[in-house]
Amino acid sequence: MTSALTSTALTLADWSKRLDPDGKVPKIAELLNQTNEILEDCVHIEGNLPTGHRFTLRTGLPTVYYRTLNQGVPTSKSTTTQVDEACGILEARSHIDVELAKLNGNSAAFRLSEDSGFLEAMNQTWVNGLFYGNPGTDPRQVLGLSTRYSSLSAGNAQNIIDAGGSGSDNTSIWLVGWGEDTVACPFPKGSMAGLMHQDLGEETVYDSNNYGYQALRTLYQWKTGLMVKDWRYAVRIANVDVSDLVGQTGTQASTASTAIIKAMSRAIDRIPFPGRCKLAFYANRTVYSGLKVAALDKSNYALGIQDAITQFGNAYQMTTFLGIPLRKVDQISNAETRVT
Repeated sequence: MTSALTSTALTLADWSKRLDPDGKVPKIAELLNQTNEILEDCVHIEGNLPTGHRFTLRTGLPTVYYRTLNQGVPTSKSTTTQVDEACGILEARSHIDVELAKLNGNSAAFRLSEDSGFLEAMNQTWVNGLFYGNPGTDPRQVLGLSTRYSSLSAGNAQNIIDAGGSGSDNTSIWLVGWGEDTVACPFPKGSMAGLMHQDLGEETVYDSNNYGYQALRTLYQWKTGLMVKDWRYAVRIANVDVSDLVGQTGTQASTASTAIIKAMSRAIDRIPFPGRCKLAFYANRTVYSGLKVAALDKSNYALGIQDAITQFGNAYQMTTFLGIPLRKVDQISNAETRVT
């Protein structure tokens, strides 16, 4: 199974190549992609607000009628509402002792290697917010997917599949259809997509004893949000019992109706028009590893491993389910509470 996407729906790699031809930002974008597989699929759009993106959501369709000759029909209209999706600001600062940088010889390369830890931390925080962000408990966060798809009695419950787990070691598998009109990550109007890197130069900084020393300072900033313009294009397979999955017993026995292979097939059927979006599954390391091992079984035709190339031209082995990429996301928890 394949999915199409228009060329106007840009990934982080596309934006970085457009905005910074000297290669500095694309290098950082590539480093992000190496530790964040979601960026292979995620569509970024420039918001129409300084704080995020406002869009019009259709809440009701117009009424249409059959008519006969010489007889008219009533007028009708659709109903809409406006939704604002706010962006969050992730920020980190790095201070490297000037003398330490001199010892390395190539201070620029040394600074990048030192700052890679900050990139990884921002990556993990962004992904965690993408799935679990809740501005109700922390107004600085974006509204994450798990917060949006959190109840089996909500209006979007059609896109929550219950995998049967009832203990305290549950996880979720997500199917997301990325696209400008489905699910995307906006960035504020007038800003740039992805992580911004700013060299602040050499300055005097102070240690814990308030003693000064010279340091090379770097600022990293990432302004991003999550927009679910059409809730039908994200599906949560919730209540996956990790113990059952590892042991292939109970709710995750091969014959169980709640087995994840069957749930993943049902999830695809919940996407109205797969051709409108770029589909990808997301699961944590435990689930991903189990599915990858299952893909090695030649009798399992739904799962596969195929050669692929990242947006930056690097070859890798991609696990797929019915042709849809399966991405490994460590930030998806193995200790989710049961979705009811």
